[in-house]
Amino acid sequence: MISFLKFLSVVAYQLFSTQAITTIDIRNNCPFTVWAAAIPGGGRRLDYGGKWRLQPSNGPIAKRIWGRTNCNFDASGRGQCQTGDCNGVLECQDFGTPPNTLAEYSLKQFNNLDFFDISLVDGFNVPMEFSPTSGNCSVKISCTADIIGQCPNELRIPGGCNNPCTVFNTNEYCCTSGGDCGPTQYSKFFKDRCSTSYSYPKDDDSTSTFTCPNGTNYRVVFCP
Repeated sequence: MISFLKFLSVVAYQLFSTQAITTIDIRNNCPFTVWAAAIPGGGRRLDYGGKWRLQPSNGPIAKRIWGRTNCNFDASGRGQCQTGDCNGVLECQDFGTPPNTLAEYSLKQFNNLDFFDISLVDGFNVPMEFSPTSGNCSVKISCTADIIGQCPNELRIPGGCNNPCTVFNTNEYCCTSGGDCGPTQYSKFFKDRCSTSYSYPKDDDSTSTFTCPNGTNYRVVFCP
């Protein structure tokens, strides 16, 4: 009986150890410091050229990565960021405060696929690229337009370009009460400049969400 249990343990270990582990490499190419944030993952200061590697687990929970700018943290990891702040801590446990450019992903979903996107639903603060680095998947999405410089006056905020839901808080922009919720002048502003990014909450089509086989590795680059 003991030998059989040992056999089962060995088989289980081998199965687990051969499962693909996804890695996501985060790099800062901006000429300024970005405090990278991830749920799950926490946060890290990235000076120019800095890197951070994540190994997130598979599962149905949607995950996100974003950059924070103009931050100040003390030795205990408490402080504040101008954009993307997550309750005043370096190691994020909650989503960031808009505006923040988001890399969103869910691993091992329908048909054993990973789903990923760049979202401007929470606005824009840092140019971003999100792309696979392994396997036979060659999709590369990015948002590098001068959105901050061209931002409509009513959405402008120091360090970023806000989303209309945060500014106006109506169903037209937030899509919170069901029914029809379509593109607006503001979502078109974002979509025209970053055509492969989410521009409003129901922007669900082939120009917004992308897939790769599960087990693919990825990279997120700030200021590609």
